[in-house]
Amino acid sequence: MTGARRVRLYDELSMASRRYLAAYVLFNQAIADHLGLHPTDVQALSLLTAEPGPRTVKQIAEMTGLTAGSATRLVDRLERGGYVVRTPDQHDRRRVLVALVPERVARVTAVWDDLGQAWQEVLDGHSEEELEIITRHLRRAHDLSHAQMDRLRSRPQPD
Repeated sequence: MTGARRVRLYDELSMASRRYLAAYVLFNQAIADHLGLHPTDVQALSLLTAEPGPRTVKQIAEMTGLTAGSATRLVDRLERGGYVVRTPDQHDRRRVLVALVPERVARVTAVWDDLGQAWQEVLDGHSEEELEIITRHLRRAHDLSHAQMDRLRSRPQPD
C-alpha cells in the first residue's frame, strides 16, 4: 500500500470512526430516554448482562471505568429502578454482590433484541474473515479505551 493511500485510508477511517462513535452515543441516549434511564445505566446493564454471575461494586467500577463513588451511585440508581439487588457474598460476608433482576432487565434486553435484527443484517454482509477482523479490532479498541481512561484520570484536570 502506498504512503498516500494509507494516509487517505487513515483519514477516512478517522472520519468514519468519529461519526460512528457519535451516532452510538446518541443511539445510547435514545435507548436511555426510551427506557427512562441514564445512558451510563444502560451501558452498565449491557456490561453486566455480558458477564456471568453477580459482581462487586469494585468490579463494576473496573468494568465501566467509573470511580468507586460513581459506581456506587450507579448501583444505587439501578437498585432503585429494580434492575439489581445487593446481596451478601456467601463466601465472604464482608463483601456485597450486585446481582441482576432478570425480570426487570428483560425490559431492557427486549429493546436491544427488537433493534438487534437491523444490526444483524449489517453483520450478515461480511465474510467470516471480515467478522474476525472486526471482532479483533473492537477488542483492541476496548482495551485501548480503558487504558486511555486510566491515563486521563491520572492527569490533573485543565484549568
